[in-house]
Amino acid sequence: MNSIDSINPKALVLTGYGLNCDYETDYSLRLAGAESERIHINELITTETPGAKISLEGYHILVFGGGFSWADDHGAGVLMASKLRQHLGEQIEQFIADGKLIFGICNGFQCLVNLGLLPAFEYQYNKRCIALTCNDSGNFIDDWINLKVNSESPCVFTKGITSIELPVRHGEGKFYAADEDIDRLFGNNQVVMQYADENGDEARGQWPLNPNGSLKDIAGICDPSGRIFGLMPHPEAFNHYTNHPDWTRKKEMTSRQGKLEITGEGEGIKIFRNAVEYVKKSFGRC
Repeated sequence: MNSIDSINPKALVLTGYGLNCDYETDYSLRLAGAESERIHINELITTETPGAKISLEGYHILVFGGGFSWADDHGAGVLMASKLRQHLGEQIEQFIADGKLIFGICNGFQCLVNLGLLPAFEYQYNKRCIALTCNDSGNFIDDWINLKVNSESPCVFTKGITSIELPVRHGEGKFYAADEDIDRLFGNNQVVMQYADENGDEARGQWPLNPNGSLKDIAGICDPSGRIFGLMPHPEAFNHYTNHPDWTRKKEMTSRQGKLEITGEGEGIKIFRNAVEYVKKSFGRC
């Protein structure tokens, strides 16, 4: 019988066709304690070479990372969602049914929305009812933003986190949905993260606190189980404290205050570590 500590959480990070955050994501998962692999999409969907196809069955965490899959042709994440639905639809459904975790970051979030895996009201994982569309500014944005985290959310990935600062880099990140669906998201505590100010208060649509015009400042949501999570900001891009643009200033302030020098991982790793710990607790025993 395996103990909780003996389980090695296995993560699969998708690569290929414009996805470009796979190295940072893979590194972040390894830093958090996962046994992570970068797998090209073709290795999952191929049917040409017998025995070459990789199955999702052997993994606990599936990550749809950031980038511009298929050049965001026909819309961000649209073609990627179509490919995965056609070739991996049943495997993904079984992956969810087995109680495993799915994480979509930026382009990955867009893909999850197009697949219908989010918001999955009443656990319906095939209905699309929200969108991530063009930023109100009409421009690509690359900046660091503050996020308020909903402590009442069932989201596995954000346990113990009340606020966090992460980078955003996208051209289509505006969260949009019908009023009744937004109300439903808040009522179910499926809104996990909202854009905020430095005090942790909601941005209330103010630019640049809300970088893209997302309705109700929504930056990330989960399914009702909390095991499928999508967000626009990039936690993998804050894997070390020196990733932050103000790290030298903070280091100097710490030094002047006579405190120990800041060292170690960035705050984004907390999100990945929560996923790893969940897998250990949920799958650690036979």
